[in-house]
Amino acid sequence: MFKLHQKGLWKSECICGSDVASAKDLSIAAEWNLQSSLCPCTEPENPVPAVLASWEDYYQWRSLPLHSPVAVLLHWPLTLYHCLQLYRLQTSKYDGQDTLCIHYLGPEKELLQLATFGELRALFPGVQIHIELVGPEVPKSRDGEVVNISRYARCSDESCCCKSSIGSEDSSCTAVRLKLWKGFYHERCSDIMKDSNPHLIVAPNAGVAAYPSWMPTIEIIRQTGIPAIFTDFCEEAAYLASCCISSITGQPLKIPIQVNPFRQPVAADNSALYLPCYSNCFIFGM
Repeated sequence: MFKLHQKGLWKSECICGSDVASAKDLSIAAEWNLQSSLCPCTEPENPVPAVLASWEDYYQWRSLPLHSPVAVLLHWPLTLYHCLQLYRLQTSKYDGQDTLCIHYLGPEKELLQLATFGELRALFPGVQIHIELVGPEVPKSRDGEVVNISRYARCSDESCCCKSSIGSEDSSCTAVRLKLWKGFYHERCSDIMKDSNPHLIVAPNAGVAAYPSWMPTIEIIRQTGIPAIFTDFCEEAAYLASCCISSITGQPLKIPIQVNPFRQPVAADNSALYLPCYSNCFIFGM
């Protein structure tokens, strides 16, 4: 039994609830609250494989037992990894690049779990990753905030080598840089584009068909021609989203609806739908 209730990165996963707005007073939590054998708190022992195609692949590479709960949080960076693999298959544009720029739309829970994006350091070694997180749930007090992640979230073992880097981070060698923007993408896009020309736009758990505010955002994406990948909780939501997207672009999806192998492995609590729902469950792109 893992004692993770209301602890650090796990707070927003508790069914008793945790208001994302509380992120306005939260410095970046960077503790797994797990033993080192159960979490990826240090550099991987082996180079990242050419392709990670499942949670089993990832756990084996990171030398983690399958009963470790870290997939509950790591579905954010692993879904981003999978989006970039799909983008590479479509375009081959990021092969060999030393910098990747992603516009990440609609963050909510992620605002309390930013340290999990540090795992991108292991997934893309030697690559500087810049992520612009844009959405209405970003607290006003955090608008424009930059978060540099230069190490992995720490385990609970006092003797672990992950503790040795505390206080010694060098922002000049930061592998992952996050910047927060409050507002809808179509409202902030022109400001963001001044300093950030993305390789890819990613919109996790978008709910395109449920929120009319997506329509002007999709039109902006269509105009820019930048590849965009969306996820949603269930296949029905993904299908409805695809219809909305195609009605604006006049084109079929470039990446058809498919199961995301790195979906969150715990079913979402959604009493409104009588369908299996998982965070980042289905993935598709324009």
